Amino acid sequence: MTRAAARYQRSFQTFTLGQKVTAIVGTGALLLGAFLVFRWVSAPNYSPLFSDLSSADASAVLEQLDASGVPYELTDGGSTVLVPRDAVYKTRIDLSADGLPSNSGGGGYSLLDDQGLSTSNFQEQTDFKRAMEGELANTIEAIDGVDAAVVHLAMPEKSVFADEQQPTTASVLIGTRTGSTISPSQVQAIVHLVASSIEGLSPDDVTVTDSAGTLLTANGAQGDATARGDERAAIERELQAKIQSQLDRIVGPGNSTVQTNVVLNFDKRSRQEVDYTPDERPSSSTTSTENYTGTGAGSVAGGVVGPDGQMENGLGSNDPGATYTQNTTTADHPVDSIIETTETAPGQIEKLNVSVVLDAATTQAYSPTQVRKQLADGIGIDPANLAVSAMPFNRTAEETAQKELAAQRAADEAAAKNDLYRKGGLGLAVLAMVLLALLQGRRKAKRREQATTYVVEQLKLENAARTTAIEAPAALALEEAERSEDDLLRAELDALIERQPEDVAALLRGWLTEKN
Repeated sequence: MTRAAARYQRSFQTFTLGQKVTAIVGTGALLLGAFLVFRWVSAPNYSPLFSDLSSADASAVLEQLDASGVPYELTDGGSTVLVPRDAVYKTRIDLSADGLPSNSGGGGYSLLDDQGLSTSNFQEQTDFKRAMEGELANTIEAIDGVDAAVVHLAMPEKSVFADEQQPTTASVLIGTRTGSTISPSQVQAIVHLVASSIEGLSPDDVTVTDSAGTLLTANGAQGDATARGDERAAIERELQAKIQSQLDRIVGPGNSTVQTNVVLNFDKRSRQEVDYTPDERPSSSTTSTENYTGTGAGSVAGGVVGPDGQMENGLGSNDPGATYTQNTTTADHPVDSIIETTETAPGQIEKLNVSVVLDAATTQAYSPTQVRKQLADGIGIDPANLAVSAMPFNRTAEETAQKELAAQRAADEAAAKNDLYRKGGLGLAVLAMVLLALLQGRRKAKRREQATTYVVEQLKLENAARTTAIEAPAALALEEAERSEDDLLRAELDALIERQPEDVAALLRGWLTEKN
């Protein structure tokens, strides 16, 4: 490693100033990229631990996470806590054992837990109102699209006089999530939810407002009219989509247009019918029999007086052996009654008109009569309420839009190609410069190597010649003579060349580079 480091150092010293700057910048970029990649790979993958936390709960959760040493991140303005994915469940269980989160910011019925015997009536009523407001707010926030909700209740004290009792009212402020809107049906659901939760609260006394200050509720007749308009629009959209879908399959997309008009009857009607059906079988019958036998004593009135004043078929005073028998039968025949009550729900379709127009330029092969019959049979519409006609469509706006889209698409493609060419040319230029720098550096290094090798060889030859001369018989005389300072320096240089020839060659390369 030491030799490799020394070799790299010697090679770096042979670089020019531009090569040194390029090498330093490139090495720094590589190290920075490696550091970023390592940090990205080693960074844990975070997942939500808790969301929609109150400030108190978030503070308590973060305190426990700091104490346990679990890393975390905060999002959504501090209401959502993120922890590493592999620690989500264990951390959640540990915090649940400590009673976190406690939903301290949500209000609700938890406000009533701290009431004691010394709580005043005013404090009790205030806590109850706050608890109801918190519970209603939490319930409304569960609706899709609602991000936050605030409920205020005005609950007057009970009055002993009914005509002086002030009504209970409520106001709801809702905030929607980004990109979400509250539909009228959801607003009505919020109104009835609040009204049904508070005793004596009428839906007409509930007001819903969004965060922009827009009133979303329309009470009384206006609210009913809004609901009716929404129902009518929904029926028209559904019917129009169904007809348009079938037309697109028949004549092709864009070759037809559909308009629907629906009139709904919101009158609520109730009809009651009673049907009486006699029953031939009696439900009860009574039979009575009366018998009488005469003894001939006395006179018994009975029978029927004839035209001559005589008694017939009866008991006379002169008929001692006569008898009298009378049978009476009473039967009750009941009459069954069937009561049928029919209630017609409001919102029935009272009138329906559908208008279909075909493009005469593209639907010449289709007869309007044939299309009308097909739609009437397929959708179940009365042909009398369906009108189909063929007219030429004005496609100026469509053609202009297509031209603009085509031009924009061509401009985007041209810009993408130019950007690709520019980036490719820049890359090729950088690559050519790097290759040129490498080739030039290699040529210079080769020339320096050749020059250094020649100098080293010459120094070695001179050193060998001096060594041979010293070994001659006159060496002793020369050693005894006083050497000059230049000779001493040359001797030291020769010894250095013998010991470290490569270091001397690198030093000479550096001198040659600086000279150039």
